[in-house]
Amino acid sequence: MADQAPAAQRRWRAACPNCGAPVEFASAASTTAVCGFCRSTLLRDGEALSQIGQSAEIFEDYSPLQLGATGRYMGRGFAVVGRVQRGSELGNWNEWHLLFDAGPETPRVAWLSEDNGQFVISLEAPLAEAPPEAPGVGLPITVAGQRWQVAAIVEAALRAAEGELPRPPKAGRVVELRNAQGEVGSLEYREGQPPVWSIGRSVALADLALEGLRTTAEGESVAEAKFKGRAIACPSCGAPLEPKLAQSKSMVCAQCSAVVDLPEGESKALGFTPQDRGLPPLIPLGRTGTLAVDGKPEAWTVVGYQERCDIPEDADDEQSFWREYLLFNRLAGFAFLVDTREGWSLVRTLTGAPSPGRGGVSWQGRDYTQRWTYGAKTTHVLGEFYWPVRLDDRVQVTDFASRDGQYLLSREQQGPEVTWSGGGVLPAETVRKAFGLVGPAVPFERDASAFKSGNTLLRNIVIGLFLVVLLFALLRACSGDDCQPYKDSFGENSNEYRQCRANLRSGSSGYVGSGGGSYGGYSSGGGGHK
Repeated sequence: MADQAPAAQRRWRAACPNCGAPVEFASAASTTAVCGFCRSTLLRDGEALSQIGQSAEIFEDYSPLQLGATGRYMGRGFAVVGRVQRGSELGNWNEWHLLFDAGPETPRVAWLSEDNGQFVISLEAPLAEAPPEAPGVGLPITVAGQRWQVAAIVEAALRAAEGELPRPPKAGRVVELRNAQGEVGSLEYREGQPPVWSIGRSVALADLALEGLRTTAEGESVAEAKFKGRAIACPSCGAPLEPKLAQSKSMVCAQCSAVVDLPEGESKALGFTPQDRGLPPLIPLGRTGTLAVDGKPEAWTVVGYQERCDIPEDADDEQSFWREYLLFNRLAGFAFLVDTREGWSLVRTLTGAPSPGRGGVSWQGRDYTQRWTYGAKTTHVLGEFYWPVRLDDRVQVTDFASRDGQYLLSREQQGPEVTWSGGGVLPAETVRKAFGLVGPAVPFERDASAFKSGNTLLRNIVIGLFLVVLLFALLRACSGDDCQPYKDSFGENSNEYRQCRANLRSGSSGYVGSGGGSYGGYSSGGGGHK
């Protein structure tokens, strides 16, 4: 019963064999700890401790969690007793070791890990048989009697560790899996040992009743307090960079527009990529608006902005362009507001992965039809991002839509990782009101109605084509600008207007096709435990 007092955990304490400092084990099942004084990695064997290595210093990542924090999950209390910091080509992340209150069943090893700016709680489980070799990213695999999709295959380095752990931390290959039930599976391979298998689900920190988080005497989080005074010199122009989010891995200098890789802790910026100044986004950075993500209205702040386009397969093919706003809520994490020619949509990364279906995929009881597959790249960025954003980042995108066109899915693959995102269309007026925007209405009138089915769609298409033909005829008759509609909607310096003008100079049509990029690609920055 959730209201019964949990049985007391048997604690055990011994002196560190290297420095003599006290080392405490809260769980009899834990075999490893890192001395908080000398950073020695210690192995417990019965009533004895032995030193088996040395852990690096924990890098300051401004996480709100810390050793000793407590919370509740599925009616059971837990305490944070250890942490492992890992990294790969996809970035760095934390895995927090949780100790649940004693219950009638055998205690299981649990982890609270970072996942695309959100969090996942995973429980380790035994494997009855050795899992098959991972077939490749994006392909199906059967593990523990369940069907999964391979989401990522990475070589995870060990950065540092602290506290109490179920086994000595080591580097190794990690295969991440996802399924249609919204679960994350993880196979951690260690040399000479069977793989460690765990299964997890997405959680919101606000739902874990967390206590003992890192705070100052004034009650604000350590991350908020440190970031108020944190400044990093831009490696391009020397201007101070002041990131607002503890999760930020990249940001753009407001002085010179360079894209800067942010360091861990207080060290110097790692590097930068120069970029030209672009047009300001329709929604200013720092603006906060109330939107219903996952059905619950919450305040979301625009912290990042990027412009993207598809990559034509042929030099004569025309391009589609779109814009993505990265939204942040302190307790809910991150979401994406996407602006395309077809309209606006609001999406989040998925913890699981849709299941294959006829002509598309299925997700949470809804069927989606495949629309387009295309390559995409990032052309301009502003603000901060929770993943290491890069100019000219290239991904392979497949877009899907529900039958009524109101719900969208997008699959992105970049290198060793596949990420799914999902959400729905959003009326332009909802965006305008949510963020208190005033001014010309034209850029906000591109509602995502192009995917609606039925006679209304056919009628609108016919009417639209007639008006387009009539408009071009009138413009040519008046010796005007054939690309005036793009100039009015997107601006004289926009990619859409420039593309149209380039097409006219080359003798092709000024109309930009609607092949790739209609859903925006939802650059999610990857999955895994990042």
